[in-house]
Amino acid sequence: MQHFSQTPLCVDLDGTLVATDTLWESFLVLLREYPWILFLLPFWLLKGKAYFKHQISQRVTLPVDTLPYRDEILNFLNVQKSQGCYLVLATAAHHHIANAVAEYLKLFDEVIASDENSNMKGTQKRDKLRQKFGNYDYIGDSLADLPILYTAQQAYLVAPNQQLRKKFPTAYIFEAQKPTLKTWLRALRPHQWVKNGLLFVPLMLSHQFLEPEKLYPTIFGFLAFCLAASAGYILNDLLDLSADRSHSTKKERPFASGILPIPYGLLLFVGLLIASINLAFWQISFPFTGMILLYLIMTVTYSFYLKRKMILDVMVLAILYSHRLFAGGIAASIDISSWLLAFSMFIFTSLAFLKRYTELLQLSEEKIIKNRNYSVADIEMIASAGPTNGYLAILVFALYISGENMAQLYPAGFFLWFICPLLLYWITRIWFIAHRKQMVDDPVWFALTDRTSWFVIVSIVGLLFLAKFL
Repeated sequence: MQHFSQTPLCVDLDGTLVATDTLWESFLVLLREYPWILFLLPFWLLKGKAYFKHQISQRVTLPVDTLPYRDEILNFLNVQKSQGCYLVLATAAHHHIANAVAEYLKLFDEVIASDENSNMKGTQKRDKLRQKFGNYDYIGDSLADLPILYTAQQAYLVAPNQQLRKKFPTAYIFEAQKPTLKTWLRALRPHQWVKNGLLFVPLMLSHQFLEPEKLYPTIFGFLAFCLAASAGYILNDLLDLSADRSHSTKKERPFASGILPIPYGLLLFVGLLIASINLAFWQISFPFTGMILLYLIMTVTYSFYLKRKMILDVMVLAILYSHRLFAGGIAASIDISSWLLAFSMFIFTSLAFLKRYTELLQLSEEKIIKNRNYSVADIEMIASAGPTNGYLAILVFALYISGENMAQLYPAGFFLWFICPLLLYWITRIWFIAHRKQMVDDPVWFALTDRTSWFVIVSIVGLLFLAKFL
């Protein structure tokens, strides 16, 4: 047993020093890099939690520099360190992760962690600490820490639940931000649901918007796509934790910041998928359910693989927009014009490039976007390809309204020509704003909060109305 001038301070890692669980983080990295290895996980678990952690740690390297460390705990530990306290990182995380964290922070004098044969948790951790130090102080956060906290001289609790608070009324408590309803809504990204408004476009352009037998299925289709889209965003956030934490604004997302636990995100992802598919199948049609499933397949493929492929990622994003137009036509039993699909492909490719462009402009020290195959050297190419696709969309629209059958659909079709300069102005303007670094990384959110964009949208709707009914 070691002897110290003052009681050693032992600190837990998961949920205490960091606002996340490193095992779940490692699992997600494994899932992203080697999805095919999923079938091995049950066999690893059969050999015990320690073996399970060891196998994962052998295959992935967790980027400890981006973990969501709790600033209040770090400040407290720095004060204790300056006063000569012996600091111990005592965690059930694998020793590869624990040692990496200790090396990164340069705070701890010793590391006690799990290995292939022992899972350093609960009574096993308690016995190890008592054997090495006799007396110790401990900072923990969960009911799994109860055996250690009971034998600690001084207990410190991080974001404890009510049960822990009652068991240790004299413990020093470090409070932490707790998830609220607003936090959960942020995870769903409801502002992105506006994209699903594309399902109504076929209904509007066919001038059948007031027919209930077509409107109601489209409304249900919109809701189903909102659920599916939120599931996709949650999966993407979970697989992009490290990259998001390196981003100036994305680091505040609920999962990246550690406010929402990763297991809750996985459960929410599955729940949203089930709800979306059931809504599509029971309230709309089997073909529309197929469109939802295809959307989910494309989204999952994008999250796991395609988003790291240059150009392909942008094309997939544009296809996902056009896919919504197809789905809207199927929901309302309306044929989709090839002109509309061509227009949508060009305009949404422009917006997808805009998203990558703003991300590249926000890079500081790093020269590449994490988990994306783009570097700052690509800025000029993107700045050229992005607006060009937008202008091609306007050309497609101009060719469409020049057709001979326009007079049948729009008696006052002359008004449609005024849409072209509006689109030309809007596309050029958003690229100028992006070039000046005044664009947020999400063009959809920008459009929703930009008064000029709203003016353009209302003006286009008004011109369509005039062309049809004047």
